[in-house]
Amino acid sequence: MKIKKEILVLFIILMLGFLVRLYKFNAPIADWQAWRQADTSAVSRNFIKFGFDLLHPRFDDLSNVPSGIYDNPNGYRFVEFPIYNIAQAGLFKLFGILTIEEWGRLVTIFSSLLSSVFLYLIIKKHLNGISGLFAAFFFTFIPFNIYFGRTILPDQTTVTAFLGAIYFFDKWLEGKRFTIYDLRFMISLIFTVAALLLKPFAIFFILPMISLAFEKYGLAFLKKWQFWLFAILSVIPLMVWRLWMFQYPEGIPQSGWLLNGGNIRFKGAFFQWIFAERIGKLILGYWGLPLLILGILLKLPKKSYLFFLSFLVSSLLYITVIARGNVQHDYYQILIMPSIAIYLALGASFLWENKTNIYRPVSLIILFISIVFMLSFGWFNIRAFYNIDHPELISAGKIIDSLIPKDAKVIVPTANGDTTALYFMDRRGWSSFEKPLPELIKMGADYLVIFGPKPQDYDFGKSYKLVYSSSDFLLFSLTKKP
Repeated sequence: MKIKKEILVLFIILMLGFLVRLYKFNAPIADWQAWRQADTSAVSRNFIKFGFDLLHPRFDDLSNVPSGIYDNPNGYRFVEFPIYNIAQAGLFKLFGILTIEEWGRLVTIFSSLLSSVFLYLIIKKHLNGISGLFAAFFFTFIPFNIYFGRTILPDQTTVTAFLGAIYFFDKWLEGKRFTIYDLRFMISLIFTVAALLLKPFAIFFILPMISLAFEKYGLAFLKKWQFWLFAILSVIPLMVWRLWMFQYPEGIPQSGWLLNGGNIRFKGAFFQWIFAERIGKLILGYWGLPLLILGILLKLPKKSYLFFLSFLVSSLLYITVIARGNVQHDYYQILIMPSIAIYLALGASFLWENKTNIYRPVSLIILFISIVFMLSFGWFNIRAFYNIDHPELISAGKIIDSLIPKDAKVIVPTANGDTTALYFMDRRGWSSFEKPLPELIKMGADYLVIFGPKPQDYDFGKSYKLVYSSSDFLLFSLTKKP
């Protein structure tokens, strides 16, 4: 009966989690992190346009801004292996009843909910069902994770993959026969490979698997050839993908700065942004901090303590090594959400079960207030992420799409190389004046779009035909006037 109740509660959590992720489901991807979402979705959309060439993923930007060096006339986009894009574009192609953007959101939503299931199963096995339900609850309903649990980004799917890898690795170890011909070995291996191909940063979250191997065999696990085979097979696809990528340097964005750009690691700004602004304020809404700290300080059985500690250490290593990336981008913290949910769950289940001398109603009141305030302030901090900050890009995109040929290439100069406008025009082109305009025309540019035009921008009309003019943007045809 207890198991049935837990399954019912988990089912309710998942159903409600699905519903809250449908908030603004059909809104255009012009909300927070629109640039990164547009680039991800552009790869999927170009699979639909040009065919599923998985070894040559392409997006809309032809400029040298991403690589910082090389022209990119084919618009190659070599970051993560396009597993996420295969799912997004494949579902759109198969069913076609929703937009490509909505299919992307559904892929992320179901990934997020599956992560909640894996968290529940992992923690139930290593502690108890109540803690597992609390972990699933926090992972599902923290407003930060609700928002990023429906964005068009591969990070949530990465979380699902490494949690699935940990769960099935654990199941493999508990088998009666320690063999590589076990189905659980194969499933864990597939999840591990997928996690690393989706985001190489997933390598940090292999530590819980090492912890499980150490728990069962001690240091003797290093002598088990099965583990070495698992490790080798896990990284070979990533190595092959990386070697393949190097043939197309124009499609590889700069990434060295993600480690410690600006020498920010362990500076005051590093701690302020990661632990105060992101974890304390944005994710935990201040009031989740006591639960998190309580969970970290709790005395647990040795095996459970070391296993859960491996999640915490993995997250701290990831944040520390990828210091600038985590400071620069809030969505980088998606990968640490399982660790946060685990320790929140440990603190919450301690107050829920209350086996100390504290008067039980008091502990329940503290738990209730902490959760309600955490979710309330978390929503207050995250709600602006859903806003459409630049609606003019959407309206301009529709107008331009109706005025120019489908195969036209467009220049949309921006200060930082943002490609969102190109996405809404559904055209490929350049996100900056990387070269003088005549050279870009020789490279194939057909039109020029200027957003937020200033008086001097109308001077382009002396040499090129002004096709459309408004207070939001100017559209010039780059065919020389006679």
